[in-house]
Amino acid sequence: MVIGAHLSASKGYTHMLEEALSIGANTFQFFTRNPRGGKAREIDENDVAEFLKRAKENNFGRILAHAPYTLNCCSANPQTRNFARETFADDLKRMEYTPDMMYNFHPGSHVGQGEEVGIQLICDVLNDVLFEDMTTTVLLETMAGKGSEMGKSFEELRRIIDGVQLSDKLGICLDTCHVNDAGYDIVNELDSVLEQFDRILGIDRLKALHLNDSKNPLAAHKDRHEKIGQGYIGTQAFERIVNNKYLMNLPMFLETPNELEGYAKEIALLKSLVK
Repeated sequence: MVIGAHLSASKGYTHMLEEALSIGANTFQFFTRNPRGGKAREIDENDVAEFLKRAKENNFGRILAHAPYTLNCCSANPQTRNFARETFADDLKRMEYTPDMMYNFHPGSHVGQGEEVGIQLICDVLNDVLFEDMTTTVLLETMAGKGSEMGKSFEELRRIIDGVQLSDKLGICLDTCHVNDAGYDIVNELDSVLEQFDRILGIDRLKALHLNDSKNPLAAHKDRHEKIGQGYIGTQAFERIVNNKYLMNLPMFLETPNELEGYAKEIALLKSLVK
């Protein structure tokens, strides 16, 4: 089982690796910069080299970098879109210091422009920033569909992928809270949801999971994460998720409202559910 949590990158890669090991994890997720935007911290090449060495020694899975929340590729504001393009491009260059890892982003909100325009603007940014010899896999995250949020359906994600020239660089991160809130019944119909995913996107596109319970019921379109087993998804559903043949070997990342101690308990719980 490859499982980790969202950790602070403020002290570098090696520190995150040590924190991950301390909570029983063998991967981790981190923000590339302040989640509200801003300049990224300088890359410390010695820290990166030590991280890569120790990650190999500890059989770490692929780590997941998360774009800042302010990265909105389909904003109605040209300056916001330009920020997204510049930040995306900079992050993808930085990701090459840790080859063959993953970079996750929220597709964005079209802010009244409509889905067609939103999809086109997202594709425009991806076509600008992806490059042929990059080793990073860029993940579109499944979203809850609050407001004008893009990525709330598998069909929308498919249309984005179809509009990208280097679509082989793209994958999907399935967030359990988000898909529940978007209306996909992973509690009672997990196999059916995954069949839909496979039919529309192809199961091979699924590269990572965000494991989050939800404070809201099915199709609420609200996106409020809850601790594992304490929300509307529930422990039994997570047991089915971690044992599903399509999901069990994917890297899984917790984004629940927790500190390290809480993450350690959740990781132990999820490991105990594996049959």
